[in-house]
Amino acid sequence: MISATNLTKQFNVRGTPLIAVNNLSFKVSNGEVYGLLGPNGAGKTTTLRMVMGLLEPDSGHVEICGMRSDGQTTEMRKHIGLISTNDGVYPWLTVREMLLYFADLYAVDLQVARERLEELARLLDIGRFLDQRCSTLSTGQKQRVTLARGLMHDPPVMLLDEPTRGLDVVGSQTVFRFIDLLKERGKSVLLSTHRLDEAERVCDRFGLLHRGNLQFEGTLEELQKLTGKQHLVDIFIGLIGGPVDGEPVDPARMVITTNE
Repeated sequence: MISATNLTKQFNVRGTPLIAVNNLSFKVSNGEVYGLLGPNGAGKTTTLRMVMGLLEPDSGHVEICGMRSDGQTTEMRKHIGLISTNDGVYPWLTVREMLLYFADLYAVDLQVARERLEELARLLDIGRFLDQRCSTLSTGQKQRVTLARGLMHDPPVMLLDEPTRGLDVVGSQTVFRFIDLLKERGKSVLLSTHRLDEAERVCDRFGLLHRGNLQFEGTLEELQKLTGKQHLVDIFIGLIGGPVDGEPVDPARMVITTNE
């Protein structure tokens, strides 16, 4: 379970205060994929960093598996797996060496790590290049290795930051299958992306961010009913432009809470 409560983060940009995330609250249940969506600059990455414990919020807190970010950050991180397109691979290590190395960082027993590696190799189809140096892998192969790395310590919570960026259709399908695997295993998944068409395909619920504020939250069916639009892209375009004649969005009217 992921629970974010009143997260707020402000930065100082050339002497001018900028609120990147404003009083943001949401929950992600076990076996649920929650899409944190929005354009560049909406506050998605800042939110993920606060959930991960890499960035301290100005106010509010995150709770994961009963541990809170305002007192148990180090212990909390052990229960989180992160997949990001910004993550690289270690070029001079083989895939096997790198995955076992990351398992060791989380104090996973060596025999358990070896068994998990073989399982993930089968599920993600990386077995044929386990003993190749990472520098020799294609972009799609590196992405699959990154997916496996995030599961080597079998965390109950997974954070996915733009996982399909730069991938072709085949690579994106691998990510979609990986997300299905996470759901089957009952993990809480927080997906951050501006690819609304892809989010519509894999997410159970959505939180739409705009300028650091949560404007919409709910299932696709609920958002469709509320806005009269069928697709997330149309819903979000309407959000940015205002519901009628450019009128400003009223967040209190737009947010649906369904996860109580």
